[in-house]
Amino acid sequence: MTILESQLLPENAVERHIIGAGDYYFAPLKKGQTLRILDLEGNQAADTLFFNAADVSERYSATDTIREQGNVYLTAGSVLRTNLNNPMLEITADTCGRHDTLGGACATESNTVRYDLEKRCMHACRDSWMLAVAEHPEFGVTKRDITHNINFFMNVPVTSEGGLTFADGISGAGKYVEMKALMDVLVLMSNCPQLNNPCNGYNPTPVEMIIWD
Repeated sequence: MTILESQLLPENAVERHIIGAGDYYFAPLKKGQTLRILDLEGNQAADTLFFNAADVSERYSATDTIREQGNVYLTAGSVLRTNLNNPMLEITADTCGRHDTLGGACATESNTVRYDLEKRCMHACRDSWMLAVAEHPEFGVTKRDITHNINFFMNVPVTSEGGLTFADGISGAGKYVEMKALMDVLVLMSNCPQLNNPCNGYNPTPVEMIIWD
């Protein structure tokens, strides 16, 4: 894992937003701006999608990113790539050390498989994304555009047999990941509401989105 602290100070930020557990963040990030996602209380999961603001059919691609960097985990130095293999954002600081992009986001259907049939009625990240898309038609994103995502702060180790496990979180209160936009992007983040996820510490909590010019 790579730990790299930022030199940016929150008091110099141009925007700060607290996102409650189960809520979403959907907003533009201009080329050259830096976004920090701050895990305020620790062990939270921030399930995030990125789109090219000029053409949302170009979006974050886990497969292109993993192939180009030769590593399944994301950390400082990782360049997030689009489905057209264009550099989209670069992770410039990271005090958590590792982030998942393989596990996907929770949905009501997957929660029944992962946890229990009775969990189907529980709020999931896909619900938050769908609500965000419905409430912000101005961005031109639809449900068909919801594909690969990054689970910032989430711990999903790859086993020696090649499987995935959802393990206890490795983040903590005050840890953050920071990334610089290499193009104008839209950021769609679901602050995971899932009470049954060990990565969340079974206690979903707020995160903060901090932006610098």
